[in-house]
Amino acid sequence: MPPLPRPRPEASNESTEREPAAPVSAPLPEKAGPDQAAAAAPPDRLYQTACPALLSGAVIGEMLPPLVEGRCGERSPLLLTAIRANGREIALSSPITTNCAMAGALADWVGEVDAYAGARLDHALLRLEAGTSTMCRNRVGEGNGFMSEHGFANALDLSGFTLDNGQTIAVENDWLPAATPEALLLRQAHGAACARFTTVLGPDANADHSDHFHLDLACHGQACTARICE
Repeated sequence: MPPLPRPRPEASNESTEREPAAPVSAPLPEKAGPDQAAAAAPPDRLYQTACPALLSGAVIGEMLPPLVEGRCGERSPLLLTAIRANGREIALSSPITTNCAMAGALADWVGEVDAYAGARLDHALLRLEAGTSTMCRNRVGEGNGFMSEHGFANALDLSGFTLDNGQTIAVENDWLPAATPEALLLRQAHGAACARFTTVLGPDANADHSDHFHLDLACHGQACTARICE
């Protein structure tokens, strides 16, 4: 007698196929604190421009990181310690922070003043007596919010020159009387600066500049071609 067939399983409302297992997700990391997030973030890239005056050796110094202070700043500032002119290094009494355009104009100007000093006074320049270079402030004597070019590393104040014989010629003491050799050097320096910089202020400008020359490369006029020479 043949074997009887096995009984069929009773019907069920549940599916006989096995549901796929839910994927096991890795535990979420704890939220990083601000210090951890800052450490993990890549540093900002610095976009700076090399300066021809520095590359050629016309000025002695180094590049600085970008300057940012309120409304003031400069992306590619330079720290200068000396100017190379007429085959020599002419020191700065203290390092100055300036931009590339000012550095190039300063090198050309110092070369002219040094040549004049050697020809007329028989002594070359040894040192520039440097004053304020970079400082975030309004223009002198103005309360209207206009920023000084000093705030953009675009200006320099100079109180005078020291010659290689040790003599110091100071704007405050030697501007007058006008016919002395020292005064003539200062006036030649002032006039030569007017061809290199867009703003040149000295003792004849106002009382605020009675003891120094202010030099900058500010934009004057719609085309930035106007100059102020006082």
